[in-house]
Amino acid sequence: MPNYRRAFVPGGCWFFTVNLLDRKQRLLVEHIAALRAAVAATRRDYSFTIDAFVVLPNHPHAVWTLPDGDADFSMRWRLIKTRFVKTLPKTEPLTAVQIAGRERGIWQNRFWEHLISDEADYARHVEYCYINPVKHGYVTRVLDWPHSSFHRDVEAGLFPEDWAGDSSADGDFGESA
Repeated sequence: MPNYRRAFVPGGCWFFTVNLLDRKQRLLVEHIAALRAAVAATRRDYSFTIDAFVVLPNHPHAVWTLPDGDADFSMRWRLIKTRFVKTLPKTEPLTAVQIAGRERGIWQNRFWEHLISDEADYARHVEYCYINPVKHGYVTRVLDWPHSSFHRDVEAGLFPEDWAGDSSADGDFGESA
């Protein structure tokens, strides 16, 4: 098994991108209630703070802070992915490798993570989460995307309702499309 180089910082704050295997799918927004339930169940079992979360049709972006003394974000994503997949009918085509590994063929095996380094890095990644539906052309205003913790942050007074961000959002954020 490969030994991926990851920084494990107990209590760290992280940015994530987690992709569906088939990027043409819209499963995440078509089954948003199941995804929300998978996240909620995982948070009940293994707490973490959601600093920002946006769900697009084929990938979510998230900024999480883990509890002090805990660095196991991989286990949390594994649980979320597994719980979500268990709610879906088995209709996807599978390769021999997926069948042998008892995989479903819904999610990419890995995900992108980035350890947040400071307040500016934190702000940049939260804003990237929120501007992403605009960047991908799903909406023209951040406020119009329903699957985002942006609405929670507006209610809390952290962002103005008309915040639009920088749709160019330059940087290496873990996705190529």
